[in-house]
Amino acid sequence: MQRPRLTAIAVAAGLVSVTGGAFAGDRLDHDEIKQLRETGQILPMGEVMASAQTVQPGQLVEAELEREDGAYLYEIKILAADGTVHNLELDAATGEVLKR
Repeated sequence: MQRPRLTAIAVAAGLVSVTGGAFAGDRLDHDEIKQLRETGQILPMGEVMASAQTVQPGQLVEAELEREDGAYLYEIKILAADGTVHNLELDAATGEVLKR
């Protein structure tokens, strides 16, 4: 039963990264992220993960919300069944996968 617990820990760690991650000069605090979500400027994490899973199935390892050139991006790391970690970059507003 260690696997579900490990998954829960990885997801929790990823969500912490989402709320705190950004470039050093462009950090987003919890209130900013909440406002972006409430105003529809960024998608909820569940929708972003659903989009990422269509490209790369696996478990969330880490996720960061970043602001880059005025656009919001999620950088997501997914652990695949074969043990490899895949890095994806998604548009936070649309869920479109920008980089694999």
